[in-house]
Amino acid sequence: MIKKILLTLILTWGAITTGTVYAQMAADSTGANQVIAGYYTAIGKQSHLYNGPEYDFYNPIIKGNAYVFDIKEFTPGSVKYSDVTYSNVPMLYDINKDVAVILLYNHFTKISLLSTKVDWFKLHNHYFVHVRPDSAGKHNVADGFYDELYGGKSVSVLAKRSKSIQNLTGSSSTESVFSETKDYYLKKGNDYFSFGGKGGLLDLLKDKKKELRQYIKANNIDFRENPEPAMVSIVAYYDKL
Repeated sequence: MIKKILLTLILTWGAITTGTVYAQMAADSTGANQVIAGYYTAIGKQSHLYNGPEYDFYNPIIKGNAYVFDIKEFTPGSVKYSDVTYSNVPMLYDINKDVAVILLYNHFTKISLLSTKVDWFKLHNHYFVHVRPDSAGKHNVADGFYDELYGGKSVSVLAKRSKSIQNLTGSSSTESVFSETKDYYLKKGNDYFSFGGKGGLLDLLKDKKKELRQYIKANNIDFRENPEPAMVSIVAYYDKL
């Protein structure tokens, strides 16, 4: 299907740039090859993005949505894909399937990028890194994309944002909804440690716990009301000590 759509785009591009309607292009392999070559010359390396499977939106009967920060509109972002960085790419991040989705030039075909080829992407002013556990499994963290809230010289804080489809049974019917979870990790060196709150975070930073408690008190840092800004502030301060 993707190949057919791509060929359609190629023929359309050829017609627009030359002012000619290629009525017999499918039968003229030489002419088709020329148009294909011209198409790839026009878009350059950007074409390498278009090699993933087609992506379909979810059944609208499911309440909520599958996307990070509940943003289901394509938004310009950047991505490092197959060691090449692309900018101003219309993107979505599906945190149910944990895939980055891009929009083709025709403005309706959607493609899931191959996660194995994605090193990172930036979207909605957040930096999502692909964490790959080592072969020995020492990282103690699942393969996937993590929102790097703070990346420092010795420590980093990451959030794993996920959604799943839950079926809720009522008195007379069953409905499906997207349910969100968030897990937090502290990266020290090459190791990742999960934590669930201020106490857990301070335990992981116990070598400077006294100084951190003083910092939290002096700056009125409220972990319950604003957990992510709080953990970033605490870890950033630790990084300076």
